Amino acid sequence: MTAENKKPSYIIDNGIIEKQREYSSLVSTLISNLYPAGAKAFVHTYGCQGNVADGERLEGMLVEMGYELVDSSENADLILYNTCAIREHAEDRLYGNVGALKGMKSANPNLKILLCGCMMQQKHAAEKIKKSYPFVDIVFGTHAVYRLPELLYRNLTSGKRVFEITDEDGSIAENLPVHRDSSFKAWLPIMYGCNNFCSYCVVPYVRGRERSREPEDVIAEARHLVKLGYKDITLLGQNVNSYGKGTDYNFARLLSEINEIEGDFRIRFMTSHPKDCTFELLDTMARCDKVAKHLHLPFQSGNNRVLKEMNRGYTREKYLELLSYAYKVMPDLSVTSDVIVGFPGETYEEFLDTVSLVREAGFTSMYTFIFSSRPGTKASLMDDPVSREEKGRWFKELTDAQEEIADSRTTKMIGKTYRVLCEGISKGGLIEGRTEGNIIIEFPGSPDLIGSFRNVKVSESLIWILRGELVNE
Repeated sequence: MTAENKKPSYIIDNGIIEKQREYSSLVSTLISNLYPAGAKAFVHTYGCQGNVADGERLEGMLVEMGYELVDSSENADLILYNTCAIREHAEDRLYGNVGALKGMKSANPNLKILLCGCMMQQKHAAEKIKKSYPFVDIVFGTHAVYRLPELLYRNLTSGKRVFEITDEDGSIAENLPVHRDSSFKAWLPIMYGCNNFCSYCVVPYVRGRERSREPEDVIAEARHLVKLGYKDITLLGQNVNSYGKGTDYNFARLLSEINEIEGDFRIRFMTSHPKDCTFELLDTMARCDKVAKHLHLPFQSGNNRVLKEMNRGYTREKYLELLSYAYKVMPDLSVTSDVIVGFPGETYEEFLDTVSLVREAGFTSMYTFIFSSRPGTKASLMDDPVSREEKGRWFKELTDAQEEIADSRTTKMIGKTYRVLCEGISKGGLIEGRTEGNIIIEFPGSPDLIGSFRNVKVSESLIWILRGELVNE
């Protein structure tokens, strides 16, 4: 991606990664002595898909160190919480869950408790853990994920708490072991960090600056996943549309080249920022047969003044222009979005602009949130006179409008046949799958269908999900 064909400076040298493997081997010896019956590790990840991808790498490193992964914290010898900082509720829940571990640590002094991720990258959160939760052994931020073996070795050999919260622009560590949670759906990070500094968001502060993986590394990993039989590959980034910024290799090109890999699989991506979404990208989506015709494009607000205060970098008109073109080149496109209700200073009249945009856009579904103030962001300093109760009424008005739209969209799908990836078994005992447009559909079938594509004819609409029947192939 560089003119000199050299790796960017933010990509960690292979020698450093090899050193972590040495630490991994040392930890393996230590835990075999400490836990003669075998060491068990429980990992719980909060938050977004990017965090989930990090969690799979953390699990991969733990397996490499000799831990057996378990599904419950009970009887675990190591508990790791991979945290999220995007909303206040996530932080409060984390503190509660960590507090509940105190008794477990008292009963089993050999239990190791680790906290990492976005929340721990924030100094105020790390300091609170240090002062108020002395039974936590290791705390590290997003920039030190790849150093888990080293940090665990330091704790095991010294018996002292380890805190590793570095304030930096960020790096990329390749060739880490991965323990994937699924055998047919895979997360594939293509870039990390964010340069946008939306006024409400902590991501640039906890994830660092934008940095892209080398295209050959991304494509090689995608090719490997296809070879292993993965059917659904999601490309991840805080803003995938800015992939390769500053080079002649953009996201549309990466998408096109992954589409050329031989095999029967589906490509998804998230998250897209409207200010960097181009007609070229939409044309590429339309042309590439393996790229799902599903676009997650957060708009956050339908009012231009609020968008400016959010520092989003686009207008209502620009957003709708993008959607209009997207629907033109992909008539069956499914669009989902994110929206914040009750941004500081937002009036009810401005909120109604959001409702009208939702009705005009025709989203399949939305992730809707009441504004949550985050320490250190510009929005946290803004006047916020509207009560939580009033914002709750706005929230219901918006979700009611979206429910009407979703009901209308899914009703129109009755009688049509869709290619569905079978993903699991629903609570009602039916096979649960997902259409190309990311809509859940349930239908009678055998569990051996899980992990395969099947054609399903829709027979019933339940607003957010569909019911159907297998079509004989």
